Amino acid sequence: MNLLRAASTVSLLTLASRVTGLVNHMIQAALFGAGAWMDAYNVAFRIPNLLRRLFAEGAFSQAFVPLLAATRAKDGDEVARSLVDAVATVLLWALVVTCALGIIGAPVIVWLMAAGLREFDGAVLMTRLMFPYVACMSLVALSAGILNTHKRFAVPAATPVLLNLSLIAAAWWLAPLFEANGIQPIFALTAGVMLGGLLQLGVQVPALLRIGSLPQLGLGWASMRRAWQHPGVARVLRQMAPALLGVSVAQLSLLINTQIASQVGVGAVSWLTYADRLMEFPIALLGVALGVVLMPQLSGAQASGDAERYSALLDWGLRLTLMLALPCAVALVVFAEPMVAVLFHRGAFQVRDVHNTVTALMGYGVGLMGLVGVKILAPGFYARQDIRTPVRIAIVVLVLTQLMNLVTVPWLGHAGLALSIGLAALINAAWLLIGLRRCGAYRPEPGWAGLAVRVVVATALLGAVLAAAARGVDWIGLQSAPWLRAGWLGLSLGGAALLYFSTLALGGIRIGQFAQRG
Repeated sequence: MNLLRAASTVSLLTLASRVTGLVNHMIQAALFGAGAWMDAYNVAFRIPNLLRRLFAEGAFSQAFVPLLAATRAKDGDEVARSLVDAVATVLLWALVVTCALGIIGAPVIVWLMAAGLREFDGAVLMTRLMFPYVACMSLVALSAGILNTHKRFAVPAATPVLLNLSLIAAAWWLAPLFEANGIQPIFALTAGVMLGGLLQLGVQVPALLRIGSLPQLGLGWASMRRAWQHPGVARVLRQMAPALLGVSVAQLSLLINTQIASQVGVGAVSWLTYADRLMEFPIALLGVALGVVLMPQLSGAQASGDAERYSALLDWGLRLTLMLALPCAVALVVFAEPMVAVLFHRGAFQVRDVHNTVTALMGYGVGLMGLVGVKILAPGFYARQDIRTPVRIAIVVLVLTQLMNLVTVPWLGHAGLALSIGLAALINAAWLLIGLRRCGAYRPEPGWAGLAVRVVVATALLGAVLAAAARGVDWIGLQSAPWLRAGWLGLSLGGAALLYFSTLALGGIRIGQFAQRG
């Protein structure tokens, strides 16, 4: 298969997800702004999201996908299906218990996450209403792992669109209905989250049926016992233990930062959330898309003992990261105000909210190369079924992040939290890269110096154009002319992108050169 085409497919579908996600957050910003209730919703939604990343997309995927890919490569589809059925059964029972505990313990969870919330009780209720979303998304992560292993990347990449569409519908139609009936309108978003989770789970079924890999779930106690005794389940759990610790470190950092943000003042959690959504745009299009495509390929190369191909795949991903993530990082830093103003500055989202979101976005932008790089480099360890090394690195990086917070938060407030995360991501990515080099798994191919010089020159030109555009237009003052403001934004970004890729082309670098085959 053509890996560039596969990554492009995932990126395009992820782009659709991020575009609908931006529309969703634009509507939320206009209707709810960045006040106390929006802070409460963001914290409540962050809790099931945290657990989803912790168990489903995090430790579980890191342990399950490499094992499934290796099992298919060595033992064939029949043995792989047996593994899937056993893992799915154990996962289902674990989710039932997790959701029950989460609903009961919601007050404690919210207190641990954000004790400084003004609307604390509202956050607790929304957490309880949305907790079953964890179960939906964990089963979606299982399905995505199966589909990606079969090189079917489209459905997993497209499913987040359904959540965004559900939230848009809830904000647009359900929130006014709630308000008219004396119900806090932001509770409509909780209904949108649950509907989106069910829809995302539902679309996995026909995709799994097409490849003959729909898991056979054991609902009885005897089935559970048989599944638990499957040797593959024990291997997944053994791999999950260090992976869980590693992902827990990252999520613990998020939890600590959310707690700090809730103490900074009303709006801080929401400003960071809006900035995070913009920062996640390039991370999803680049890091997540490349990581999704590379993980099964790296696992297959490792299982077959093809060290040369394994190294070449990592080299390919890192070159694309440099070429595409560096200009995005510069854009987030020098062009933050135009993007935030055009996307969010309307309705309840005021000028103060724009400025505070901009500073947070700039902090994230500083570390974008690291945030994307980790998505490429960490799978290099997971594919080797070495989860302990990234865990050790993550623990040290967590400590460094909080040490940096001691300096940056008193100085920059909520934006200091974003800056610490960005700087820590750069350290994390550099450390992972050094680790892969030292163990001999990754050997850079010739041509890196020439590529780096050309990318830096092109990025400098892009940054100069965007900086001039940021200063040359009154982005805040054009609030009353939204289409003119959006037009200037599109012209600025489009012109800068054209200049960037034209400069690369003059230097002999074209995107088609990266059509690595898998």
